[in-house]
Amino acid sequence: MDISFVDLKAQYLSIKKEIDQAILDVIHESAFIGGRFVKSFEKKFANYVGSKHCIGVGNGTDAIYLALKALGISAGDEIITAANSFIATSEAVTLTGANVKFVDCDRNTYNIDPKKVEQAISKKTKAIIAVHLYGQPADMIMLKKIADSNGIFLLEDGAQAHGAQIEEQRVGTFGDLACFSFYPGKNLGAYGDAGAIVTADENLAGKCRMIANHGRVEKYDHEFEGVNSRLDGLQAAILCVKLAHLEKWTEKRRAAAAIYGELLAESRAITPFEGQGFRHVYHLYVVRIKNRDTVRRTLEKQGISTGIHYPISLPMLRAYRYLGHSPKDFPISNRYSQEILSLPMYPELNPTQIEYICDQLRNVTQS
Repeated sequence: MDISFVDLKAQYLSIKKEIDQAILDVIHESAFIGGRFVKSFEKKFANYVGSKHCIGVGNGTDAIYLALKALGISAGDEIITAANSFIATSEAVTLTGANVKFVDCDRNTYNIDPKKVEQAISKKTKAIIAVHLYGQPADMIMLKKIADSNGIFLLEDGAQAHGAQIEEQRVGTFGDLACFSFYPGKNLGAYGDAGAIVTADENLAGKCRMIANHGRVEKYDHEFEGVNSRLDGLQAAILCVKLAHLEKWTEKRRAAAAIYGELLAESRAITPFEGQGFRHVYHLYVVRIKNRDTVRRTLEKQGISTGIHYPISLPMLRAYRYLGHSPKDFPISNRYSQEILSLPMYPELNPTQIEYICDQLRNVTQS
């Protein structure tokens, strides 16, 4: 049996008529940049998250960069974020001229550890970026208390967590601003690069919108130099269609995760943790196992595609060698980077496929 890591074609086929019509509507109206499709998605996504403002941008990395710029982050400032994320999070920080300070993750959730965040704050710290890794919400209650007590900003990187919740509150509404990616493989994915910033602050929303559109006030009237990072009409129309299906897809992901958890309960794989009152949306289903690379090769031979998110912690990348970190500075992130394995996870994954994956994983880990 061959099982892909993700299956974007299966998702497209399930909503083909809606997607095709949405694309045709944009083409017929020539609404490629701006226009009603972008405005419609921005309104719908803000409502979905539970916030007041959504600014569609070019991609998730731009979303973080623009949010930081809107907050006035610049050279000499210090931004705290997770050591075990994708480089887009930290890359956006350094693009502003600010310095990135990495913090190790919690042993259970794999998200940034609030206690270590508090210890890392200095006089130069201006913001914390919490990454909701794999679809598991970070501990935003504690992080908000820490940010507020220290008078610093709190941002959310929700690229992997569309629809994740703490109690009844969706991620994207805890921080000053929240940033989302709609990369095709995300839980809510476009058919190209796309992103968004969400905030309840009208002033910050206005700044983000201006920076993303060349610092523009009106056509050919620019208050300052900005960048070109706009959500296009085609992607907005596609996202509008998909947003209507997101909750259904999320429940299918959660159902798949429950089957994984049941079938792997007696295995040697450590399955994902979901905190009390937390709604994990399982962008990725990540287990921890010994001899990860050997296990992965064996699964590949059995037709099962897997991933590693991420094989090198951010402080250990060559890109951040100048910071002078050693593996012992981030013991949990570095240890987990050698153990984590992402199993196939998407709404169309069926119980028979999950059972096959789990059978093969148990076989290889017990041999």
